[in-house]
Amino acid sequence: MANYRWPTKLSKLSLRAKHANLYRVILVAILCTASYLFGVWQHSGRGISHSSLSNHELKSVSCTFPRQAAPVLNFAARHTAPDPPQTELTERITQIPPCGVEFSEYTPCEFVNRSLSFPRERLIYRERHCPEKHEMLRCRIPAPYGYTVPYRWPESRDVAWFANVPHTELTVEKKNQNWVRYEKDRFLFPGGGTMFPRGADAYLDEIGRLINLKDGSIRTAIDTGCGVASFGAYLMSRNIVTMSFAPRDTHEAQVQFALERGVPASIGVLASIRLPFPARAFDIAHCSRCLIPWGQYNGTYLIEVDRVLRPGGYWILSGPPINWQRHWKGWERTRDDLKSEQSEIERVARSLCWKKLVQREDLAVWQKPTNHIHCKRNRIALGRPPFCRRTLPDQAWYTKLETCLTPLPEVTGSEIKEEAGGKLARWPERLNAVPPRIKSGSLEGITEDDFVSNTETWQRRVSYYKRFDQQLAETGRYRNLLDMNAHLGGFASALVDDPVWVMNVVPMEASVNTLGVIYERGLIGTYQNWCEAMSTYPRTYDFIHADSVFTMYKDRCDMEDILLEMDRILRPKGSVVIRDDVDVLTKVKKITDAMQWEGRIGDHENGPLEREKILFLVKEYWTAPAPDQSSSLE
Repeated sequence: MANYRWPTKLSKLSLRAKHANLYRVILVAILCTASYLFGVWQHSGRGISHSSLSNHELKSVSCTFPRQAAPVLNFAARHTAPDPPQTELTERITQIPPCGVEFSEYTPCEFVNRSLSFPRERLIYRERHCPEKHEMLRCRIPAPYGYTVPYRWPESRDVAWFANVPHTELTVEKKNQNWVRYEKDRFLFPGGGTMFPRGADAYLDEIGRLINLKDGSIRTAIDTGCGVASFGAYLMSRNIVTMSFAPRDTHEAQVQFALERGVPASIGVLASIRLPFPARAFDIAHCSRCLIPWGQYNGTYLIEVDRVLRPGGYWILSGPPINWQRHWKGWERTRDDLKSEQSEIERVARSLCWKKLVQREDLAVWQKPTNHIHCKRNRIALGRPPFCRRTLPDQAWYTKLETCLTPLPEVTGSEIKEEAGGKLARWPERLNAVPPRIKSGSLEGITEDDFVSNTETWQRRVSYYKRFDQQLAETGRYRNLLDMNAHLGGFASALVDDPVWVMNVVPMEASVNTLGVIYERGLIGTYQNWCEAMSTYPRTYDFIHADSVFTMYKDRCDMEDILLEMDRILRPKGSVVIRDDVDVLTKVKKITDAMQWEGRIGDHENGPLEREKILFLVKEYWTAPAPDQSSSLE
């Protein structure tokens, strides 16, 4: 019985506990209902009136939110120390002032006042001579008064606004050679040159009868002493892209005219240092009365052309001394002098193992061998120049010119036609074919799969850019583009179907020298140290792309100096896209705000979780003030 009574007591206790819990639940429900009804009664206007609350109390309890709050990327620090005392730098960052109008065409590394302190021998004074840190301008270069957005390509090839390049010297000096004409408020470019007064098209037709310009085997060209770059301008219709250069000399603004026309060009001179291009870069090299002393200084300048010329590439020469028998009087030189000059050129060309293909009227064409098998055997007989042994062929930033021959890569067989370094595909297949430098494994850490992946990545990225930058997406709005850290040229390759050209820069601080790959793709570019100014005029580019540039140059030079150089070479209303770490971009944006650029930070194309972000910027339109009326009348 004991076992029977014990569970009965336990059941009674449990029943009581359940009743107590039920009472509590009912009580809570009643209180909640009462509270709810009281609230409804109060807000119905029968309880405490709104007028009985002060305005201050209403504001303090307000919880109004916008219906859809747009996401804003806010990178302000949540824990801050007191502001440091105001310094010159923090005062400057508020707004970077404009420079004086006298600097509207300032080229820091080719500044005339500085260059005159260097030797005139071999035109060394016309080479790059950049300012020291204390000499650098810390202001924004103005566009000349009346500056107008340039004509669109292809119209820009033939016409440019006078206000953008206000120089008429060449219209007088080269009047009879059809370089450029001045009419009303613009310049006209008939396409002529010193040795092709009938026009560049007719001149190229003549060259085309000597070598094949149509089958895609020739894609990259270099024009030494380019004038206003009509040679390169008219080659574009033949799918050949030309790197034109000339010094900043008495032919005022010749390179500036070329850039205004939408033609690739830079300030440069053959003097004592290598051209800023890798070895085996160009399919043809051209000189039309470029006044370079090819036979002098032990053939140093032709040796440099040989370095940058591809195996099997062509050197085209017109003007003195070619066809001197006909032109010697007009050139105001003696027959013996011109004959001697041509003999020296012929001798140097033979010593480089070049073959003279043809000389017809005012044109002569030589061809570089496809490999150095026979050339090495001939060194015993030819003697000079010897093959270089120490310098790297692609090293070309302030690298001294040498009087030795850059050896071509070894070939596996003994065939004279086997192309050293690997045969290139014809254009346009060349663009996306794996470049020989990568296929051979000569670039450490870059595989064929990396190349293919990089190309696909930049196709997606450029498509993403165009969603945000409508000017980049608009066909014809931009013409001259700059990629400040081009790597494999993926950005440029993604734009190949647009009417643009891209200057692909490989910084000297890059971990791998990839500029040779860029040229093997049929693109163009140059070396550059972004702690220094670029060898170009203000307002060269419509669009600038900078991928991880500021991370690369962290602790190397001031961010502000790089941005001011970007401002110098960017046209008014031009755009900039900067990709970098989010912390870097917030610092960049503070400076670009001070430069009066409009900008916003956007997410990475893979989404907001990536630390790398993208800063989209536009340079505002502004110019130097109108000239003083009184001074113009004096």
